[in-house]
Amino acid sequence: MSLSPYELEQEWKPRTFVGRLVKEGRIKSIAEIFERNLPILEPEIVDYLVGPELKSETVDVNLVQKMTDAGRINRFRVVVVIGNENGLVGVGQGKARQLRTAIEKATRNAKLNIIPVRRGCGSWECLCDQPHSVPFTVRGKSGSVEIILKPAPRGTGLVVGDAAKVVLRLAGIKDVWSFTKGDTRTTINFVKATYNALKQTYKFVTPLDWARQ
Repeated sequence: MSLSPYELEQEWKPRTFVGRLVKEGRIKSIAEIFERNLPILEPEIVDYLVGPELKSETVDVNLVQKMTDAGRINRFRVVVVIGNENGLVGVGQGKARQLRTAIEKATRNAKLNIIPVRRGCGSWECLCDQPHSVPFTVRGKSGSVEIILKPAPRGTGLVVGDAAKVVLRLAGIKDVWSFTKGDTRTTINFVKATYNALKQTYKFVTPLDWARQ
């Protein structure tokens, strides 16, 4: 259960340097954390800076088994995607005997893995200069799954599998072409491959970056 900004401010006691800077008001936006390349080691940092804009969705629930001296232990493995539908997305995995606990762990890990996503209009068919697609072709891989995301004109929609659609939608991507290889039925790898592809949107410098300098 998420806390209100007031409750979070009263109860949160930062344990890291970045957390203290956030609570003291010396860091006022999550974009500043990314610009300064600071680590996010507390999920409360994301709650504090992004707050109610953050949405989450559970994309995969599996029952896994672990052999111990006491016998077989069943646990839930959950994959959660979070995002603000405006350039932020995170993916997390959690395991626990109780489903609710597993979801909470996965959500916490997703907040720690949150990344910025560069959006744009890289399609030569559109060139509308609106942030509705990826700015250029990006590639991501996880396990046997590889995905290539290509810019698409406005109105195309998300031409990709259902699991990847969740990641792209919560990141704020509305139109994209895709090409996939591998066993995309493995949801966890499909989601992580899409997440890794979106990471690449900030790997290259664009003309807009030079203009801002």
